Amino acid sequence: MGSDWEFWVLAVPSAFTVITGAAHWEVLLRARAIECQAYVVAAAQAGRHNAKRESYGHAIIVDPWGTVIARLPDPAATGIAVADLELGPGGLLAATRQRMPCQQHRAKGRAAYAAGAGAGAGAGAD
Repeated sequence: MGSDWEFWVLAVPSAFTVITGAAHWEVLLRARAIECQAYVVAAAQAGRHNAKRESYGHAIIVDPWGTVIARLPDPAATGIAVADLELGPGGLLAATRQRMPCQQHRAKGRAAYAAGAGAGAGAGAD
């Protein structure tokens, strides 16, 4: 994410249309959880609002490994998805961050770029 902030849970509200929701909703949330190494709790408007607008729904919770750990049984229903989040030192969050130390890799990349290693590294640079 390009920052030094440490976070454990991302809250993602949405109102995806049925077409874009079916194509992108879950895959984007799973990717965000993996990329940020955080839980993603995603609330979603659902149902028909008027003759022209219908929201996709599908409220879900995704763990840092990208696994959907909770979802509403009826994707178009109003409700609350609930899951236990393993935030402690022995939990899934810590284990994921230890197996894939992305924050350390990002810090090394930022330090190298700041030192000039990133200058001229774009396309066409020889």
